[in-house]
Amino acid sequence: MEDRFGISRVIEPKGSTPVTAWKLDNSRAISENEARIKVERLHIERDSFQQICSECAYDKAKIMARIMDIVERRGKLHNPFTNSGGMFYGILEEMGSEFQKRSNHKAGDSVLVCATLTGIPLCLRQIKEIDYNYGDIVVEGHAIVFQASPIHQRPKGLSINYTLAALDEASTFETISETVYKGMKIMIIGKDIVTTLFYAGSLKHALENDVRILAVMDADQASLGMLSEEEAGQLLAHYVDKLIITDIGKPLDAFERIYEEERSLVDVTINTEDLPGSETLTVLMTVCGGKIFFTSLENGYSTAILIAEGMAKKLEAYSPDQYSDSYFEYTVSNLRRMKDELEQVDQFYEKLGNSRDLTEKKARNLLLKKSEKIDDFVFQSPATRAVIDDVLNIAGYDCNVIIQGETGVGKEKILGLLHKNSVRSSQPCIKINCATIQENLAESEFFGYEAGAFTGAQASGKKGYFELANHGILFLDEIGQLSLNMQSKLLRVLQENQFFRIGGTKQLSVNVRVICANNIPLKKLVDQGKFREDLYYRLNICTIDVPPLRERREDIYVLADAFLASYNKKYGLEKAFSPTAIGRLYKYDWPGNVRELENAVHRMVISSRGNVIGEEDADSVINERLYDDVVFDMKKILKGKQNFSFGEIIAAQEKRLIEYALKKEGSTRKAAAFLNMTQAQLSRKKLKYDL
Repeated sequence: MEDRFGISRVIEPKGSTPVTAWKLDNSRAISENEARIKVERLHIERDSFQQICSECAYDKAKIMARIMDIVERRGKLHNPFTNSGGMFYGILEEMGSEFQKRSNHKAGDSVLVCATLTGIPLCLRQIKEIDYNYGDIVVEGHAIVFQASPIHQRPKGLSINYTLAALDEASTFETISETVYKGMKIMIIGKDIVTTLFYAGSLKHALENDVRILAVMDADQASLGMLSEEEAGQLLAHYVDKLIITDIGKPLDAFERIYEEERSLVDVTINTEDLPGSETLTVLMTVCGGKIFFTSLENGYSTAILIAEGMAKKLEAYSPDQYSDSYFEYTVSNLRRMKDELEQVDQFYEKLGNSRDLTEKKARNLLLKKSEKIDDFVFQSPATRAVIDDVLNIAGYDCNVIIQGETGVGKEKILGLLHKNSVRSSQPCIKINCATIQENLAESEFFGYEAGAFTGAQASGKKGYFELANHGILFLDEIGQLSLNMQSKLLRVLQENQFFRIGGTKQLSVNVRVICANNIPLKKLVDQGKFREDLYYRLNICTIDVPPLRERREDIYVLADAFLASYNKKYGLEKAFSPTAIGRLYKYDWPGNVRELENAVHRMVISSRGNVIGEEDADSVINERLYDDVVFDMKKILKGKQNFSFGEIIAAQEKRLIEYALKKEGSTRKAAAFLNMTQAQLSRKKLKYDL
């Protein structure tokens, strides 16, 4: 059978297609049915781009590393968490003989490839830049395309930014335009300015301006692209009759607000937003017998069907179509008509720069994703999934392990997984906190003693930790707290698997797997001379690094939800988090990690009055330390001083207030509003105090 879409490039599992395969062959050499493209720009699907950014806490270096890691592991850009990819632009480098016979292109052409990146072999040498506004990355690398891959010449005179973004929506443009009629009232629930422009412009053209377009966008900086409501209205004014900014996460309130202004329902709703609540608003605002379109399977199509059924409201529902070649020309023609408005958006984005603020909407988007659970270990993020995969692999090898991570990240949970999935699962797991052992008692605690070995010894003698853990696991938490003398004795036991009790003459043999943990990386302690290098290498057969909660933010909601369920059961309650409370939890950095999160949830359960834990409840618990930090302590500042500078004290307090507002609100715009000053004033003070 002729290979027209890349079956021969599948590495694993064999027998699958490129899109469903885990890994593809992305080597440069091409067959007669293939072509190679020098890739210059990738447009990542929105859900995938947001997930990667939030996983990496919007750290540019980490985002780049994560994308490179996906491509290196899979030979394609296929995000396993969202199961999505994107499309790309580049220069056609080389074509196989059969490919060339059936192609209208030639080497050197600038081309847009509209095939999903989940099925395209891709190799990246480097990522040069990230465009947060469009969800694009500028790269160096190559991709392999096939005879069935939709490839088009880059349209002249159009920016590659909005062209790629438009083509990502192309499968629904033409279908919607063929289904609507003149005189209709149409609502677009827009996920961003550019997408809203695409749909509004194509509808106005198709219906010769005989249509009323209502655009509804979420009151969130991610939707507006950091634009003000007034700026957004100006950019959309040519195609949108009315723009309403509201909280889509509260669909009933949003419906009342929109209906109060419009005084009627709409004939058609186009939902491009994947925010929970948008599907409810879609059904509420559409007249019975009307049409609802969902531009992505992620944005509530099936949920909307159920909502409509529950309301006994008959609606015609449409999900995304497959891509076809006719969509390309249709989309490009619309882009040319809207070029002036799109160029204006480009200019605004360029002026504002790349927005990397972590918003509540990005947090709420994560609620669409399913959590995972292994034993009692609950998680959602790919970062944690990677750690768990390593743990389950290492568990099968009976070797010593170091678990590293900040306080409260869940190192004992990792220990539990190692124990339950090891050959020693039926044997004891003895947990010791080395920081609590007194130096003069350490040897007797670890190795035990014989009867009468020293004054105060038990008459029957005592087994030490190693004997208690024989044939099982000995977990040494905070092992870096042991003295160098005790470390040398521990090393001897690990080398020989034998030791003497204190006061004993008989050498005892043990078979123990040692797993240790430390808040500070042991290698750092070795470099500081505080931990024996030989012991470090004896222990460091495998190392598991558990990332802090701020680097795996997708876990925050599922963990908080699990803790909430536990405390609901304990106290006989039925409390739940509001979307805005989830946003607060998601944005906070959690210096105490999972332990701090559990404590915070417990306190919210007790302190909240109703069945819904709201933003104010979360805010009061999370920001308690911040309130303490901002309190001005004159005694502490003036202690021991003969005189002081009034200006210095006022400056110190001003710095505290600015820092507090930034931590509390999360952005300069919100912080400025909180302090009743302009954003420019706050930005200058932020720069002045190097915050």
